[in-house]
Amino acid sequence: MVWERQQERGGRGARREGRSRDGAVKMVRRSRRRRLQKFTGLCRQEEGLRVKRSCPSCGPEPGGEEKKGRGNPISVQLFPPELVEHIISFLPVRDVVALGQTCHYFHEVCDAEGVWRRICRRLSPRLREQGSGVRPWKRAAILNYTKGLYFQAFGGRRRCLSKSVAPLLAHGYRRFLPTKDHVFILDYTGTLFFLKNALVSSTLGQIQWKRACRYVVLCRGAKDFASDPRCDTVYRKYLYVLATREQPAVVGTTGSRACDCVEVYLQSSGQRVFKMTFHHSMSFKQIVLVGQENQRALLLLTEEGKIYSLVVNETQLDQPRSYTVQLALRKVSRCLPHLCVTRMASNQSSTLYITDQGGVYFEVHTPGVYRDLFGTLQAFDPLDQQMPLALSLPAKILFCALGYNHLGLVDEFGRIFMQGNNRYGQLGTGDKMDRGEPTQVHYLQRPIALWCGLNHSLVLSQGSDFSKELLGCGCGAGGRLPGWPKGSASFVKLHVKVPLCACSLCSTRECLYMLSSHDIEHHPTYRDLPASRVVGTPEPGLGAGAPQDPGGAARACEEYLSQIHSCSTLQDRMEKMKEIVGWMPLMAAQKDFFWEALDMLQRAAGGVGPGPSTPES
Repeated sequence: MVWERQQERGGRGARREGRSRDGAVKMVRRSRRRRLQKFTGLCRQEEGLRVKRSCPSCGPEPGGEEKKGRGNPISVQLFPPELVEHIISFLPVRDVVALGQTCHYFHEVCDAEGVWRRICRRLSPRLREQGSGVRPWKRAAILNYTKGLYFQAFGGRRRCLSKSVAPLLAHGYRRFLPTKDHVFILDYTGTLFFLKNALVSSTLGQIQWKRACRYVVLCRGAKDFASDPRCDTVYRKYLYVLATREQPAVVGTTGSRACDCVEVYLQSSGQRVFKMTFHHSMSFKQIVLVGQENQRALLLLTEEGKIYSLVVNETQLDQPRSYTVQLALRKVSRCLPHLCVTRMASNQSSTLYITDQGGVYFEVHTPGVYRDLFGTLQAFDPLDQQMPLALSLPAKILFCALGYNHLGLVDEFGRIFMQGNNRYGQLGTGDKMDRGEPTQVHYLQRPIALWCGLNHSLVLSQGSDFSKELLGCGCGAGGRLPGWPKGSASFVKLHVKVPLCACSLCSTRECLYMLSSHDIEHHPTYRDLPASRVVGTPEPGLGAGAPQDPGGAARACEEYLSQIHSCSTLQDRMEKMKEIVGWMPLMAAQKDFFWEALDMLQRAAGGVGPGPSTPES
């Protein structure tokens, strides 16, 4: 009994001690709450302090009046704007954009330049200036958040998308160029970066060769750069950089002057081997190359839309001697002085010019390429190869892509026109017939980027849910069309995981590159096609052919059935059916549906190999 009474007394003491401890905690919490109420002045209720979650401008919180004993809610708008902006600036960019879509108040707060200034300083601590534009800090923050260079090798065991090293000093990515051994990237502040391939140690301790894993700054003040225009990077030995440099003052003048110059670097080591400086009155914005190594022509586009050219011999650039080159006005600017050129594109033997009015002019320097592009040699003059030829187009052209013997054009309505050699189906028209004039690809519209190579073409498109996909046509040898080793005469969806903010692409013999960067002030804005041009037959002058003939379509289907019937095995019939689907004039989504259905049927049939493998994540 005595022991039980002592145990009961001990329990009472422990409970009394617990109650006193709880009371002390409540007193500390109450004092802290009162101190917070004293300094903030937001709420004088003793029941507690509660912040209203919904925006006051959107109405009262549902069920807020029925909740009792929890204090009156307060508005987020009562907080100082600087405090709210400071808190929001710690969120990821994706969450800031999502929060700005919840209500009107948070849209204004998340769209403030103060928030984006803090985010930009967090993403790029070394960025000293906010840049240019209407929204400089928001533009700079999004440029640095979305920048990235992705690549997928065509050979090897792993055929998945990889990301290169991201230079900390880079302010967004404006353009890139892969060479024989390395990759060069130009940012929005004019800094040119040199991304090197190197041997690195993996997590398992193995030494492996990694692409674009280290970087150095090649030069600053760069405007544009170019190399050998051929698709094979083996020929890209030198890198030509158009830059602005401060020149010392000459006798009789005060102060230095900024002059444009062209600097030539070795792509293997980044060593500068040649430099030419122009007069301070001439300002250029773009440079392209054309011709062979011993007769390399440099085309320079001025701010006024005029084109100048000079010729250098690349085989003598590594010799320590002085050269005298002559800068002359190109014939397209000399014979057509009223034209204002805004963009140039070139390959080894031809050049394309786009004017401010959307017109397209061509220079073709060899008869073979001229025959592939136009189907005839009737107007080719071997003694006057710089004479510009105008292309007949129905609308204003926004951008283009130039391959070896075929080209692609995109007009203001988002329509794609292809022209040239179609031996491998690189025009994407569903057949392998050459086109001597621009021909519209009807099932593709509003592309983000277009690229033409030696014998295949690529299109970067965006879906209704803002997801991007990569389409390709032409020769599929060497893995250049992932998922389609036999190639395709129509644009098909490639087995490549495309980054969300991909904006440009390039393909070499070994690798596929995609540049990710989103500029909120520079993106192609397409117009809606007028109703009178949506309904009706295609224009006869665009190579679209006559209106569709039901009898001709029926005969084509009969021919397709006879081709399928001639196949001996089920696997051959499945492959032939996939090929026929690529030939038929269907929408891209419809073709994807039929291809996926055929793959399912092929896998369901016993003993038949599956179709193309799905892309690796």
